[in-house]
Amino acid sequence: MEYSPNKMKQDLQENDFKFKKKFGQNFIVDKNIIDNIINKAKIDKDTLVIEIGPGAGSLTNKLGETAKNVLAYEIDKTVKPILEKNIHSNTQIIYDDFLKRNIKEDLKNYDYKKLYVVANLPYYITTPIIIKLIEDKLNIDKIVIMVQKEVGNRFKAKPNTKDYNSLSIYLNYYFNVNKLLDVSKNVFIPKPNVDSIVIEFTKKQEKIYLKNENLFFKLVKDSFKQKRKTLKNNLKEYNLEKIENVLKKYNLDLSVRAESLSIEIFAEIANNL
Repeated sequence: MEYSPNKMKQDLQENDFKFKKKFGQNFIVDKNIIDNIINKAKIDKDTLVIEIGPGAGSLTNKLGETAKNVLAYEIDKTVKPILEKNIHSNTQIIYDDFLKRNIKEDLKNYDYKKLYVVANLPYYITTPIIIKLIEDKLNIDKIVIMVQKEVGNRFKAKPNTKDYNSLSIYLNYYFNVNKLLDVSKNVFIPKPNVDSIVIEFTKKQEKIYLKNENLFFKLVKDSFKQKRKTLKNNLKEYNLEKIENVLKKYNLDLSVRAESLSIEIFAEIANNL
């Protein structure tokens, strides 16, 4: 039972479905993009896939073909008549706000070897969802998400680039972050204003050594507090002497900006503090 984009458009019309801006609804209508996401995600029959925001189910349908099970969270109950008739028997839909769910509890009845998250995420809620996935300690092996291009660029940004920020470092601590493919705005209905990008987060087998995670994350956040300011100005409440001692090893000083420091340098500073 393959759910074609044309069938999805027909279902939306027949049900007189109204797209809701507050949920950032843009549904994929390109079969090639969906196939590409599935292939690059390397989903198999040992995999439980969590999908957030299945919408009309074009991606959900294909996930059900390739995964052992699919657990999808949909906040908009009005898509139910369309979504329910186009999913496979190995797929469960929970009609609720993903951010409010106890995901560990929802996963208790499933038996799986690998846990993936695959989703087309709306811009307004992308970062809170990723932070929840990390903070809930779900032991996710891989996250494959489609997001607005500018957001994706921040996720995978490297030091000394304009997109590099505290979130880039936060994600890089937990995951290896890579771009899988670019996605044109023309493959969605309704068409969004900007293009998208598919990003893959693969769990790091060995995270960088930290004596105190909370201190590290606070240091990074404070360092980027005012992006155009130097570390000396952003980190006045810290022991600047200890920070400078680390920076000297890399031929840097307190006049440097946060965007110039790698995660390894931040980790060394935090460990010294």
